[in-house]
Amino acid sequence: MVIHYKCPSCGSDMAFDSGSGMLSCQSCGREDNIATFSDEYKQMSFSEDEAKEYQCENCGAVVITEADTTATSCSFCGAGVVLGDRLSGALAPKQVIPFKISKEEAREAFKKWCKNGLLTPKGFMDGNRIKEMTGMYVPFWLYDINSKAQVNATGKKVRKYTRGDYIYTETKHYDIYRDVNLTYANVPADASEKMSDTLMDKLEPYHYAELKEFKTPYLAGYLAEKYNYDDKQLFPRIKERVSDFVDDYVQSTISGYSSVSYSGKSISSRQEKADYVLFPVWMVYYDFDKQQHTFAMNGQTGKVVGKPPLSMQKIAAWFGGIAGGTFVLMKIVAVLMGGGLW
Repeated sequence: MVIHYKCPSCGSDMAFDSGSGMLSCQSCGREDNIATFSDEYKQMSFSEDEAKEYQCENCGAVVITEADTTATSCSFCGAGVVLGDRLSGALAPKQVIPFKISKEEAREAFKKWCKNGLLTPKGFMDGNRIKEMTGMYVPFWLYDINSKAQVNATGKKVRKYTRGDYIYTETKHYDIYRDVNLTYANVPADASEKMSDTLMDKLEPYHYAELKEFKTPYLAGYLAEKYNYDDKQLFPRIKERVSDFVDDYVQSTISGYSSVSYSGKSISSRQEKADYVLFPVWMVYYDFDKQQHTFAMNGQTGKVVGKPPLSMQKIAAWFGGIAGGTFVLMKIVAVLMGGGLW
């Protein structure tokens, strides 16, 4: 089932507007509330094989989509469509965070962010090098997790003091035991095999207070993907992530000791629930020096992550007076070249 949202006034294509939060006509500017938009203005057509091939109701062209796509646009006329069959039953998201950052705002933010890179090559932002800029709803699972931890450790307190001509060292040993029960709400994990987990993790946090009940008009004018991994398949990843949270919390409760040695630690996590949601992401593909660079922006908060190219000349000039030697300079360069996302 392919869904087009048509303007009741002029019949043109409508898309979700991140500024107003409404369905907006691309021609006459009419705006309609998503919650009250009438079904009579939805144009629907049906095709077989999970709508991998569909006919655009706007211009009649036949467009092929990938099996995981749930919303796209016609490559010939640009009309936005939603593939409804891929958003029903178990594939229906529970909630969505709508886009708040427009395409124009995202473009300017990317340019500003790249210009702030002191070590990027000269000319990196000269001209329009943006190859492609795509607003995409990325599938996520939001987990509520209950974790229990039992920890046995030995704490040592060392005190030195002087009496007369002697310096004494006093060492006390303490048995430490912790039995904690923690609950974590809305721990996210992206569920698309196409998206980099590292990139998506860096885009956090999202503001969950702005989660909306899912309605297909939110997807109009954007790309969207359905999940490739269900909540059970992703739980081991979330379990490992939560274990780090639990470990940090336990360590925060053990303080005031000169040293702590652990003799036993047990952490168990249980999934209480997992909700399927869609989060907004702007993806930018940027050409420079015959290489393609990828950036991503949180479509709700505007946070930008990516790894721009580095200028070896600028690195040498920047650190040359500080490093004090070739060996140190080379180590700094190696760290920068192999480092993570900004």
